[in-house]
Order: sequence, then C-alpha cells, then structure tokens
Amino acid sequence: MSQSEEQGAAPCAFIRQNSGNSISLDFEPDTDYQFVEQLEERYKCAFCRSVLHNPHQTGCGHRFCQHCILSLRELNAVPICPVDKEVIKPQEDHLQHCSFQAVPCPNERCREAMLRKDLQEHLSAYCRFREEKCLYCKRGVVVTNLQDHEENVCPAYPVSCPNKCLRTIPRTEVNEHLTVCPEAEQDCPFKYYGCTVKGKRGTLQEHEQAALRDHMLLVLEKNFQLEQQISDLYQSLEQKESKIQQLADTVKKFEKEFKQFTQMFGRNGSFLSNVQALTSHIDKSAWLEAQVRQLLQTVNQQQNRLDLRSLVEAVDTVKQKITLLEASDQRLVVLEGETSKHDAHINIHKAQLNKNEERFKLLEGACYSGKLIWKVTDYKVKKREAMEGHVVSVFSQPFYTSRCGYRLCARAYLNGDGSGKGTHLSLYFVVMRGEFDSLLQWPFRQRVTLMLLDQSGKKNHIAETFKADPNSSSFRRPEGEMNIASGCPRFVSHSTLEHPKNTYIKDDTLFLKVAVDLTDLEDL
Repeated sequence: MSQSEEQGAAPCAFIRQNSGNSISLDFEPDTDYQFVEQLEERYKCAFCRSVLHNPHQTGCGHRFCQHCILSLRELNAVPICPVDKEVIKPQEDHLQHCSFQAVPCPNERCREAMLRKDLQEHLSAYCRFREEKCLYCKRGVVVTNLQDHEENVCPAYPVSCPNKCLRTIPRTEVNEHLTVCPEAEQDCPFKYYGCTVKGKRGTLQEHEQAALRDHMLLVLEKNFQLEQQISDLYQSLEQKESKIQQLADTVKKFEKEFKQFTQMFGRNGSFLSNVQALTSHIDKSAWLEAQVRQLLQTVNQQQNRLDLRSLVEAVDTVKQKITLLEASDQRLVVLEGETSKHDAHINIHKAQLNKNEERFKLLEGACYSGKLIWKVTDYKVKKREAMEGHVVSVFSQPFYTSRCGYRLCARAYLNGDGSGKGTHLSLYFVVMRGEFDSLLQWPFRQRVTLMLLDQSGKKNHIAETFKADPNSSSFRRPEGEMNIASGCPRFVSHSTLEHPKNTYIKDDTLFLKVAVDLTDLEDL
C-alpha cells in the first residue's frame, strides 16, 4: 500500500492518517542517495532498479515505485510485471492475509493487537482469555478463571480430607468419604445408654472392647429405668380405666333423663309450636302496618310537589342534547382526521426548517477565503475522552477557498494518532466533498499551513507547511463525504502544548489555524 511517510528523524513529518503503525522511509525520486551499507535487492524497484519510492507490492510479490507501477499501467491496457510477466491486478488483497498485518485478538475481553503470524500462538499460549480444558473435569475454562475454578468450583479437583487422614479425594466425593474416614470423630455406639466418650472411627473399636463392663452396667441401669417407667404406665392406665367407667355410667344416666324429657315434649309440642307461630305473625303484621303508614305519609307530602309535565319536558330536552352531541361527535371525528393531516404537514415543515437552520448556521460561520480559525473548547475533557477511547478525534467546521471553491476542514487527535499517539497533538487537513467539485481542478495541489496560535499576543505560533501530493488519494476528487486526512501526527508535543510557561491553552481553550495558499488557484 502507498503511504506518506516520515523524513528521517525530523521533529515533524507528514504521513497518511490511515497508514499503519509502522513507519518506513519515503525517498524523493530522481535523487542520488548514498547508503552506508549495500542496498539489499528487496529495497530496489523491480522496474527502475533504484531505491523504492512510495512502494507498492504486486500479487506476484515484486515491489515497484508508485510512479513506476503507474507507468506500467499507462504503457499497457493490461499491466504486466516485467519480472515474471504476471498480470498486475488494480487492487490487491494482500493485507487480508498478510502475516505482518496488525490484527486484534478475537477474544472480546482481550482485543490485544499483534501480527497475524503470531495470532495462533497468542490464542494457544499467551491470551489470558483463551479457554483451556481443566485437567480434572475436562471442561473448557477461561485461563484467568482456571485457578479459581480448580480451587473452588471443579467437582473433580482433588482436595484433602477435612479430617486430615492424608487422603486426597475428588471434591464431589468428600461427603461419601467422611462416612468411612478413619479420622472422623464419632460418638460411642453406647451414647444412648449414657456413654459420653467421643473418638475417631479407627479408635472407637478399641474403646468398645476396653469399656465392655462399663457399657453393660449402663445397659442394665437403662433397663431398670425402662422397667420402672413401664410400671408407672400400668398404674396410670388403671386410673384412666376407672375414670372411663365413671363417665360411662354418667352418660347412661343422661340418656335415661333425655328419654323422659322427649316423652313429655311430645305431648306438649303441638301447643308450643302454635304459640311460636302466632307470635311471629303478630310481629310481622305490626311491622307491615308501620311501613304502610310511613308510605302514605310520604305520598301525601310529595303529592303537591310532583309535576309530571316538567319531568317530561326535561326528558325531551335531554334527548335533544344527546342528538346534538352525537352529531358533534361525528364532526369531531372528521376534524380530528383533518388535524392529523395538518400536524403531519407541520412536522414536515418543522424538519425542513431545522435543516435550513443548521445549514444557515454553517453558512453563517463558514469562511470563503481559504483560512480557518478553529476554536477548540473544553480541552481537558476532550483529551480525557480521547485517552479513554470514547471520542479519539474532533472535526472543525467546513471552510472554503472561495464561494464556489474547494470544501475543506481540519481534524485533530488531542491524544495523538499514529507515531504521535499518547505524546503529541496530531493535526490533519481534510478535503471534503463539495457542491461545485465538478467545476474544480483535481487533484488538489495547493500549499497548506497548519498552525497552533499563541494566545499571549507575542505571536509565538507553531506552524508546519506542506504541499499537497497530486499522486496521493487524499487530494483526489472525493467519492465519499471526505477523503483520507493528511497532516502531521506529531504536530506539537503535549509537554510543549501544556507547559505552564506557554499560553497555547488559555481558559481550557486552544486555537488552531489552517491556511491554504490560493496562488494560481482559478476563481470561478
């Protein structure tokens, strides 16, 4: 790939914005260079045999200067490599499989960059987020979690017996092992009879043999206690049987009295029921009589005030209002539909007005003299966002070489880009697509000056000037919204820019200037 590159060890050099991180020398054509060591073949052009200038590599692997490969294309409709007569394709996909292309690790939590040739080794041996099989349970585990998995999670990881019996067993078999572990503490089997000895499973058998007489005495004492409890239970049972018999006799007595009461109630039952029914009817009649009297009184009081004609008229009025409301409701439906249409039209006009307002603001602040004064505010916040990778660069407003001229802008990386990343402010010049591009001369060939303005009034400005390279794609007619930016990745160091004795930053604001030399530029 072609790229603008650094001139030796100069303090500031111009490279393509999207060139790789590696930097190679860019030699001027038709210049006689003397090398300390003999120039290797790989640094010579296969066509002109001079040192490579803005090198390109073909699909067949041979290297040519940019102007040489362009000459081959001009000589033949189908360019042929002069070394092996292979067809030179207009586009190469070498970077898609180049072993020395920087690629990120595909593990999302890693994303470390490395050469493509080292990717597989990184994935298999070095990536902290690669998966490896656990040696014990054979499950895939991220390497950074492997130790925690083994020590706390893995079911097959060998652990020491909690009783320190010098055996190691898989974590899931610990409970099963504890049931037979000779070092596990247990109560004596005669605990139920009163033995309080505790010991390890392996030594309890010796205790049982040594304490056999004591255990027998405990058993005999326990048996004596049980026999005493059984005797007490028998006495209690006899007392309860006696009480049950007394209750049974009482129940028989009550049954006999109940039969006598039932016979007496049978003779007097009819009379009692008649008396109860008569009392109930008397109570209901009195309640109904009271209700009738109250109703008659209410009717008499309301008779003079009751006017049925006014009630009918009121009902008719309500019916008319309901009819009017139904008609109004239909009208409202129609009006709502029309209102929705008007709202849609109003929204369209509002959107257009917003676009026009944005356009007017751009036009109002646009400069047509080929010069841009760019005020960058909130420097500290924007630089911190660039350092954290949130917003790595900022664009200026567009400016123009004339009313119908080239449309241009500036792009700044406050935390640096390419060789200036992390140490410098990088400043680039961008050619944008404009409304009058079809009337302008291409490629763009003017001289461009980039400046950092001193705010002390002493005019200690920092400036770099370069002339647009007509062979660079950065200065051809834009096919998209803007071309690849060209400029200075090490425009000014952070130490110079932020030094307290300098006044390039004031009130957290800095001013950048871009000036285009309009000499020999045709004015439409």
